[in-house]
Amino acid sequence: MRRTVLYMSMSVDGFIAGPNVTAGNGLGDRGHRLHEWFLPDADPERRTDTGHLAGVNRDVMDEAMATGAVVVGRRTFELADGWGGDHHDGVPIFVLSRHRPDPELQWPGVTYVSDVTTAMNMAKAAAGDRNVLVHGARTARLALAAGVLDELQIHLIPVLLGQGERLFEGMPPDHIELEPLRAVEGPGVVHLRYRVRTAG
Repeated sequence: MRRTVLYMSMSVDGFIAGPNVTAGNGLGDRGHRLHEWFLPDADPERRTDTGHLAGVNRDVMDEAMATGAVVVGRRTFELADGWGGDHHDGVPIFVLSRHRPDPELQWPGVTYVSDVTTAMNMAKAAAGDRNVLVHGARTARLALAAGVLDELQIHLIPVLLGQGERLFEGMPPDHIELEPLRAVEGPGVVHLRYRVRTAG
């Protein structure tokens, strides 16, 4: 069954980016630390002879890249320069935005959608029998509040950033239960996967 899955690297104290997130500094000050587990210049001992990820980290990245569509918030999309219109394998990208798209960030596979539920439904339809990859903290919070986020894949990094942007900052006071599905340790990261339990 197709699922919408948030993939997010996060510090132990709940930050997904450092302070001062801007264009050209999309992860904020020192926020790059959160992505070292999969970046090309990470510890060479964590890679194969060809420079690719190995082991658990490779399995988790392969899983993310096997998704059939992407839903992303506009801010995240713009900070990433829209990935040049191709997040991975040419899959369709649905950008959550209530404003007119930037003409420089429009490609054939990119659709701007104003409502998170509509965006998730469109992405599921486009993904076929594959999952939907979800990006962006605000998008995750909106999707949780709307009941349209199925799972969370948190890549927990053993660092305390102390400040920056928190994943679940400003969530409504609703009680949301998560069912643990998996916890696996890779070099420099613990991958935690949860299913969002529906009310009732």
